[in-house]
Amino acid sequence: MRLLSQLFVLGLAAEVAVASTWFSKAVYNKWHETELERWLSDHNVPYPTPADRKDLENLVKDNWQTKISQPYSDWDVKQLNSYLQQKGVEVKDAAASNRDGLFAQVKSAWYETEDKAEDAWTNVKDWIFDSWTESQLKAFADKHGIPVPQPRKRDTILQKLRSNYESVAQKAGETASYPGNWLYETWSESDLKEWLDTNGIPAPQPTTRDKLIASVRRNARVASLKMADLSASASKSAADATQTLSDKLLESWSDSQIKDWADKNGIKVPQGSKRNELLAIARKHRASLTGDNASYSAKSAYGAATSSAANEYAKATDDAAMKAEDLFNSAIGTWSESRLKAYLDARGVPVPQSGKKDELLSAVRLNRHKAASGWSAWTFDTWTVDNLRAYLASSGDKAAKKASEEADATREQLFSAAQDAYYSASKSSGPAYASVTSYLAKQTDAAKDSVFDTWSESELKNYLDSYGFDVPQGSTKNQIVAWARNQRNYFQYGTTTPQGTLLAKLSNGAQWLLDQLSLGAAAGRKEAAYQAEKASKAVKEGANYASNHAGEAAQTATNRIKEEL
Repeated sequence: MRLLSQLFVLGLAAEVAVASTWFSKAVYNKWHETELERWLSDHNVPYPTPADRKDLENLVKDNWQTKISQPYSDWDVKQLNSYLQQKGVEVKDAAASNRDGLFAQVKSAWYETEDKAEDAWTNVKDWIFDSWTESQLKAFADKHGIPVPQPRKRDTILQKLRSNYESVAQKAGETASYPGNWLYETWSESDLKEWLDTNGIPAPQPTTRDKLIASVRRNARVASLKMADLSASASKSAADATQTLSDKLLESWSDSQIKDWADKNGIKVPQGSKRNELLAIARKHRASLTGDNASYSAKSAYGAATSSAANEYAKATDDAAMKAEDLFNSAIGTWSESRLKAYLDARGVPVPQSGKKDELLSAVRLNRHKAASGWSAWTFDTWTVDNLRAYLASSGDKAAKKASEEADATREQLFSAAQDAYYSASKSSGPAYASVTSYLAKQTDAAKDSVFDTWSESELKNYLDSYGFDVPQGSTKNQIVAWARNQRNYFQYGTTTPQGTLLAKLSNGAQWLLDQLSLGAAAGRKEAAYQAEKASKAVKEGANYASNHAGEAAQTATNRIKEEL
């Protein structure tokens, strides 16, 4: 009996030891306390101050799965659908609004497993720079004295930055596992905001430099995974297209040409082989052969086409970005001077002293990627009647409370009263203003995309009129809502698509171009139905066709974006 008791105790101790060892393997257990606090702060997880290290680790542990292993946990239906569409996962109409079902599909199609998500944070340097622009990489290397051999190509710079990452952090006296703001010292606030815009992440409202960095840092891993996924998808499409080309080329060869090809490559062909047997022999051996064969010819033609198409796509991407900028410039051209001043004021940008519209427009264009830095009287711009009444009633201002009680007050009148109450409170800078900002911080729902859905057509038209936007006769309510949303987004974010940016829309362009290459090659193959020499020539023509039409395709995509905007 005593022996059994001892064995039981030993077994229990072993289980505890295993559990302890497993817990100690968590990557964040090796982090500095400041990194634990930084992680919690970035992910909006409250923690006590001062806090015991064990308490901090437990808080990170409790939130790790939803924030790191499953970062899509708090996504809405629209975001879940968007991800599945990007991954090519078909979602039936009936399931498109079922969040639980969409969540399960995203989980099964996520970029990485939970184990890999954990491992990624053991080597931050391997991916943290992936989503940086080349100029940002060069600026980091220059600031920290990292020598990069000429020519300074992106891959070379990345390799140098990764190999020097820990030493740079040590010299600066900073932590490197969950890096602080030091990593983004060479970035301007506009750089940070533009990164968020490019990756389809709304900038925090209101914001500061610290909040912008926190948002970039928090989303850097997913941005890296998305880039890697798109790259892998493009590579696979390229390989598939090459395979298709070589298949069709073989089919275009005559029996004698296949036999000649086999003879040149030392492949024995049994006497009396039928055509299907000849094709099977050719396909069996082509993967291990190079030179005078269909696979080589296809790769050569495809390589030339993709090289040219890549240049066309890069040009098209730049053109599309310029078009988006033109649309922004066109939109703000109709804004009133007060609206332009409000845009600058919300971002802490000094309003030009002259107050001339041309100078205001120039300042707004210059600060397109600058995030709004705090609350302003224009915060109420998109609030519903109910939100406005609730704010006025709780503001503590007698005139505001009286306005909230007027049953026949229009949204415009309530909006004006809310602005007046805000101006009055902001001038006092005392408890009244603190109460106002506290109230505003809780009203995040008022800024959601669905806000305009409850407005009447007259309210929507009045709102658009404040932007100088004339609603065409015969417009449907859905169209008016879309225009209102665009103007709101321009004013708040400097882009019409804070959650689905231009780059996100264009990311599908790589797949589209590859499809065009295949289609172009297919057109060429029809001309090569009788002999290999003509087939090879036709494939090249098809590739040229695809390359030439890549620019047209990207332009078409741009036009579609313009229509959506």
